[in-house]
Amino acid sequence: MDLEKSPAERPAVPAEGCLTVAIRLPVRIVVLVLVVPVRMLWDALVVGGRFLRDTVLRPVGRVLQWVAWAVFVWPWVTLWRYAVVPVGKALAWLGYVSLVVPAVWIYETVLTPVGHAIAWVARGVGAGFAWVLRGLGAGFAWVLRGIGAVLAWVYARVLTPVGRAVAWLLRGLGIGFGAVALGVYRVVAWLVRHLIVVPALWLYEWILAPVGRAIAWAARGLGWLVRMIFTGIGAALHWTLRVLLVLPALALWRWVLVPVGRVLAVVAREVGDALGHAWRVAGHLSLAVGRFLGRLFRWIFVEPVRWVYRSVLTPVGHLVRDTVLRPAAEAARGLGRVTRQALAAARESARQTRADIRRMLFGTPREPERVPLAKDRREPGAAGTRTLGSSTTALTKD
Repeated sequence: MDLEKSPAERPAVPAEGCLTVAIRLPVRIVVLVLVVPVRMLWDALVVGGRFLRDTVLRPVGRVLQWVAWAVFVWPWVTLWRYAVVPVGKALAWLGYVSLVVPAVWIYETVLTPVGHAIAWVARGVGAGFAWVLRGLGAGFAWVLRGIGAVLAWVYARVLTPVGRAVAWLLRGLGIGFGAVALGVYRVVAWLVRHLIVVPALWLYEWILAPVGRAIAWAARGLGWLVRMIFTGIGAALHWTLRVLLVLPALALWRWVLVPVGRVLAVVAREVGDALGHAWRVAGHLSLAVGRFLGRLFRWIFVEPVRWVYRSVLTPVGHLVRDTVLRPAAEAARGLGRVTRQALAAARESARQTRADIRRMLFGTPREPERVPLAKDRREPGAAGTRTLGSSTTALTKD
């Protein structure tokens, strides 16, 4: 039995060291001893669970489903089908007869004529109001035309000359004020230039600019000095932290943690490979043990039961089926057929009784009038058909 992968399926791995080879064999032995009982127990639980599911849980579930249907669903379905639906149909028919039919009769014979009378009165009242409003509108239009003519005369004879005089006066005042404002602006601009702008330019060029340059030079020198001081302090702190913290941590990582991590990685990888290998070996062992137990169970129990079923129970079952069950089924089918025919006759009698009661209470429904077809309207009857050989046509009449 080949427990290793084939060379085509085995992945290419790098060369292994002596530490890996020294760890692999004892780890695989220990793991195999620990995993084989666990794998066999697991396979036994799986087989027992499948057997329990197929032989106990599934039939019990089907029985519980049938019982739940018979207890919870079937009574409500029967109640709905044979009690609620007939009662609802009877109540609907009673409501139609007692409410809908009287309401339709009241609407057609009472409410419709009353509504037509109210609509005719409303149309008459609306026509009267429209005539009155039309007369009032004509009077208001005549008054408004008179007021418009008066306002047009006032605008043309009074407001227009007054507006032109006011515009001429305002134009003259605007020219005078413009000349005065221009002179004042020129005087104020000359004073501002010689009293404020020229002294301010002299002060900026000969006092403020040199002082600002001197202050900027001093600030640059002070910034350079502060930068050099902080650069020195930073360099000192950098080398101090490097010597005290970084170099020891780097040495610890490089010479201690990395080798230990590599050893632990090799151990973990070998443990994982050993677990997989042991699980596969335990699976093959468990399969062999299971096949042996299954074959033993088949020889001891299944084959005798099968022989008893085929040689004893099957002939007895066929005899019972042919002599008891089939005659009973035929009798049950005949009884069901007779019951269905009796129920059909009872339903037909009830339907005829309901039709007779409805005809006695409401009378025979009126037959709808037949509407003549288009060909019946275009063509005359058989007795009055047009022919060329008789004297009824206009060409052959005497």
